[in-house]
Amino acid sequence: MADRSGSWLSPRVPIRLAVPGDLPVLRAIEKAAGDLFRQIGMVDIAEHDPPALHVLRSYQRAGRAWVAADTDDQPVGFVLVKVVDGAAHIEQISVHPDHQRQGLGRALIDAVDAWAVDQGLPALTLSTFRDVAWNAPYYAGLGFRPLDDEDLTPGLLEIRAEETAIGLAPADRLFMRRPTR
Repeated sequence: MADRSGSWLSPRVPIRLAVPGDLPVLRAIEKAAGDLFRQIGMVDIAEHDPPALHVLRSYQRAGRAWVAADTDDQPVGFVLVKVVDGAAHIEQISVHPDHQRQGLGRALIDAVDAWAVDQGLPALTLSTFRDVAWNAPYYAGLGFRPLDDEDLTPGLLEIRAEETAIGLAPADRLFMRRPTR
């Protein structure tokens, strides 16, 4: 549940809504996290540009961008969300490699889940790489389940088309869904 400042309370990780000054840092986090794809031979993904500032600003202004902050209140991870066909769709989630494996991704998803419950949304959705260890298998461990093609909503099919248009092969991608808690 959010407090009046928009912070989601976690016993381990401070999660808060992004503010305008965070946005350039989010681009740097995305770039650093993307470099991990280079290590597994996915160079095109590693070289993909992070979201532009105006895109990040639109999520931030809509109240759909959260950050995991370090002890100096500097972002070290973030999540961007949009509503797609009545579900909270995780458009992007990234944690800086220096801060991974500390529960930040889970805490960010928990913040989105709490927000979705407050909004009356019954589920979270996302699209991810099917065979990348820190993608689909990770999300499955958090309770997300794969969606079959016939279960994709019109909005998710539109996202698939957008991903295909930028060069992501549908066979490599997986849409997943989890009921809110």
